[in-house]
Amino acid sequence: MARWCYRHRLVVLLLWVGALFGLGFSASTAGTNYANVFSLPDTDSKSAYDLMEKAFPNTSGDTDTVVWKVDRGSVKDQAVKDRVQPALDRIAKMKGVGAVTSPYAGARGSAQVSRDGKIAYAQLTFVKRANELPKELVQNVVDTAQGAERSGLQIELGGQAIQRVQEPPQGLSEMVGIVAAAVVLFLAFGSLFAMLLPIAIAVFGVGMGLFSTQLLSHTTDIPDIAPLLASLIGLGVGIDYALFIVTRHRKGILRGLDPEESAVTALNTSGRAVLFAGGTVCIALAGMLVTRLRFLDGVVIGASLTVVLSVLAATTLLPALLGFLGPRVLSRRQRRRLAADGPETEHVSGLAARWSQNVQKRPRRIAALALVVMAVLAIPVLSLRLGATDQGNDNASTTTRKAYDLLAEGFGPGFNGPLQVVTAGGDTAPLVKEIESTPGVARVAALPPAQGVTVIQVVPTTSPQSKQTDDLIDTLRDKVIPKAGAEAHVGGVTAVSKDFASVTGDRLPLFIATIIGLGFLLLLIAFRSLVVPLTAALMNLIAAAASFGVLVAIFQWGWGLSLLGLGKEGPINAFLPVIMLSLLFGLSMDYQVFLVSRMHEEWVHTRDNARAVRVGLAETSRVINSAALIMVCVFMAFVLSGDSGGAVAGVGLAAAVALDAFILRTALVPAAMHLLGKSNWWLPGWLEQRLPHLAVEPKEDAEPLGSDGPSSVVHGFIRTVDGDPVEGASVTLRTKGGRQLDRVTSLADGSYIVSVPGPGTYLLATSAASYGSKATQVVVADAPLVYDVELAEDEVDAVN
Repeated sequence: MARWCYRHRLVVLLLWVGALFGLGFSASTAGTNYANVFSLPDTDSKSAYDLMEKAFPNTSGDTDTVVWKVDRGSVKDQAVKDRVQPALDRIAKMKGVGAVTSPYAGARGSAQVSRDGKIAYAQLTFVKRANELPKELVQNVVDTAQGAERSGLQIELGGQAIQRVQEPPQGLSEMVGIVAAAVVLFLAFGSLFAMLLPIAIAVFGVGMGLFSTQLLSHTTDIPDIAPLLASLIGLGVGIDYALFIVTRHRKGILRGLDPEESAVTALNTSGRAVLFAGGTVCIALAGMLVTRLRFLDGVVIGASLTVVLSVLAATTLLPALLGFLGPRVLSRRQRRRLAADGPETEHVSGLAARWSQNVQKRPRRIAALALVVMAVLAIPVLSLRLGATDQGNDNASTTTRKAYDLLAEGFGPGFNGPLQVVTAGGDTAPLVKEIESTPGVARVAALPPAQGVTVIQVVPTTSPQSKQTDDLIDTLRDKVIPKAGAEAHVGGVTAVSKDFASVTGDRLPLFIATIIGLGFLLLLIAFRSLVVPLTAALMNLIAAAASFGVLVAIFQWGWGLSLLGLGKEGPINAFLPVIMLSLLFGLSMDYQVFLVSRMHEEWVHTRDNARAVRVGLAETSRVINSAALIMVCVFMAFVLSGDSGGAVAGVGLAAAVALDAFILRTALVPAAMHLLGKSNWWLPGWLEQRLPHLAVEPKEDAEPLGSDGPSSVVHGFIRTVDGDPVEGASVTLRTKGGRQLDRVTSLADGSYIVSVPGPGTYLLATSAASYGSKATQVVVADAPLVYDVELAEDEVDAVN
C-alpha cells in the first residue's frame, strides 16, 4: 500500500484534497446541531424532571435569566422600566418562549429586585430544554434584551441556553498548538519540508474529523465539547504518528536507502506501529461506552473518527507527500554530508545512548526515584471531588459570566443554582416549613400547583459548585423530605450535576477495568508476553494517578490557577475523568507500543534482553520525548480555548503526557524491564498456541537453512577505536529472523571466526563488557567473508 501511494502520489493527494474540501463545503452548508444530552435513569433529579414535564409542559424547558443593573437610582424608576419591559414583551411573544416572569408584574415581582434596588432580573422559560432549542431563537433573545441597554443601564443574560450561543472563538487554541508544534519539529528535523509533513497530516486528519463530526451532529446526539476534544486528541496523535514515520524514513535515507525503499520500509515498520497505536486509542475511547452515559457517546464518535482519519492520513497521504519531497525530507546540511561522506553507520550515540547505558547500570536507583516522584504528584488525588463547574467559570468577557456575577451580587451566591423540590399531591405546607428551617437554605418559595404537582424553589446560601450545596441536597433527600412525610424529589441543574457526578463515580471502576483489560489483551497478542502488558497496565494507572493529582492541585486547590486565567477553584467536572482516562490510556499505550516494539524487534533478532532494552530506549527515547513535547504544546494551547472543560482536559493531558514520556517511558519502564530480564518476553506455550497472531513488526524474510550452497565462514578482528584488540568479546551469528547459528569469543589478538550454513544475509551481533555493542547485517556469498568490527564506549549499534 505504501509503495502504491508513493508511486501514485498525485492521485492520492487529489483524493485527500477533494475529500477535505467536499466535507468542508457540506458541513458549512448543513451547519451544526450539537446537543448535550444527559441520560440519568433511576436518579432523583430525573424523577423530579419527569414530574415537572408532565405537570408544566410549557415551563419544564430550560429556564434562563435576563438581569440588569443601574449605576444611579433604582431599577424601579419609570425610565428604566420603559426601556426593559418592552424588550421583555417582545421576547415573550417569540415562538419557543413559554413564559417571561417580569419584576414589574404584580406584587410577586418585588422578590426579583435586590434589596438596594440596583439589580433586577426576569426569568425566561423556554418550551424545550437548552440542547433542543435552535440557536437562532436564543441569539434573537440575547440581541433583543441587550438592545435595551443605554449608558448607566447594564443588561446581561445567563442560563444554559444562553451559554450555547456564547461559544468562544474557534481555532485560536488549535493555531497556537500548531505553531508551537512546528517550532519543536523544526528544531528536531532542521528541515522546513520535514517540519511541514506532520503538520499537514494533522490538518487533514483533524479537518476531516471535525467536518464529519459536524455532519453527524444532525443524525445523532453529539455534545458541543466533542469537536474541541476531537481536535485536541487529533492534533496530538496526527502530528505524533507522522513524526514517528518521518523519523524512520529520514534514518533510512541517511543509511543509504533509495527514497522510495526508505518510505516503504518506514511505513512497513513504524507505519504498522501507528496502525496498532491508533487502534489502541480508539479502543480506549470506546471504553467510555460502558459507562452508559449518553453524553459521552458523541464524544466517542467525534474523537474516534478523528483518530481513524489521522491514522489513515499518516499511512496513505504521508507516503504520497514523501514521494513529492524525495531526498528533500533531509536538511541541506544532511544532503551535502550524505553526498560527500556516503551513508551513515547504523549506531546511536550522544545523550540518548548515554542515558540508555545509565539506566542499564543503575536500574534500581532510577526506578525508585521515578516511583517517588510519581507518588508525590499523586498525593492530591486522594481529595478529588467530582462535581460540575457553573457559569462562574466562564470567560470574564461573556454575558453569562457577567449575569452570574450580577445575580450573586444582588441576591447571594446560591441564587445561581436554585433547587427544585417537586412533589405530587398532599399538603406541602409541612414540607415548606421543614425546608425553611434547614441550615444552608436562604429562601423558599412554593409555586402554584398544576395537575396536583407543586414545585418548591429552594435557594441555598452557598454557590452551586460548593460542597455545602451538595451536602444540602443530601440533607433534603435523606432527612428533611422523609421527616415531613412527603413524597418529593429534588431536581434542578445543580441536583442534576450532583447526580451525574455520583453516577459517573460509581461506574468509573468498571470503565477503568474495561480499558485496562482491552489494552492488556492487545499488547499480549502483539508482543507475545505476559509481563509487557502487565507493566503497561501498571504504568498507565501510575500516570493517571499523578496527572489527576496535578489537576486537583491546580483546579480544585487553586494552585497557580490565576496564572492560567481560568476563574476560581472548584470541583473537577464529573465527565472529565472518563474522557481524560480514555485519552490518557490511549496515548500512554502509543508510547508503550513505539518503545516496546523497537525492543521486541531487537529481542527477536538477538535474544539478548539487556541489549534489546538498551537499543530500544536509545533509538526511541529522543523521538518519544520530541513527540511528547509536541503533545504538551498542543494540549496546553487549549487553555486559550475559552472553554473551562477543554482547558482542564488540556492541562490534565499535558501533565499526563509529560509525566508518561519523560519519567515513565524514559526511566521507569526500561529500568523495570532490565530488572525483570528475560521474563519480559515469557509466555506459556499453551497460551502461545491459542493466541491469534498480530504482527506489529513486518514479517521476516525466509531464513536461509544452508541448502542454497556450501557452508562458509565469517572471520575478522574485534578492535577498539584506537586499533587495540578486544579479547573476550562475544560474537553471535543469527538469521535475520533471530535464530542463533553460531556463537564464539574473540581471542587475545581480537580474532574470531563463525560458521555460516550457506550464502545469504545474516545478523552479526558483537558485544564486550567494557564497550558498547554492534549488530550488523552481513551478506555472505560463496567465499568466506572478512569482516572487522570496531567497538567504542557508550555506543549502541542497532539493526535497521
